[in-house]
Amino acid sequence: MTDPEFDLLDELYFVTPFRTLLQKTGVPAAELENQLRSLLEQGLIRSYWPDPDTELAYETTSFGAIARDASYLASKDGLLKHNTR
Repeated sequence: MTDPEFDLLDELYFVTPFRTLLQKTGVPAAELENQLRSLLEQGLIRSYWPDPDTELAYETTSFGAIARDASYLASKDGLLKHNTR
C-alpha cells in the first residue's frame, strides 16, 4: 500500500461517494480512480453502486464506467492493514 492509498483509507471508514473523496483528498479524478482501482484489486476496499447499500463486485472491465458514480468503504482487511501500519 502506497502512502496516498493509506491516506485514502483514512476517508473510507464510512461509505463515501467518489465526489466526496475528490473534495476531501484534493487528488485529481483520474489519479483517485487509479488509487481506488489499486485498493480494490488488493481487497482493501469495497465498492457500492447504484446506492450505498448495494455492494458491487470489482470487475476490471466495468470499473471505469461506474468508478465516479460509486461509493467506497474500507474492507475488514483494509482497516486491519491501515491500523497496523
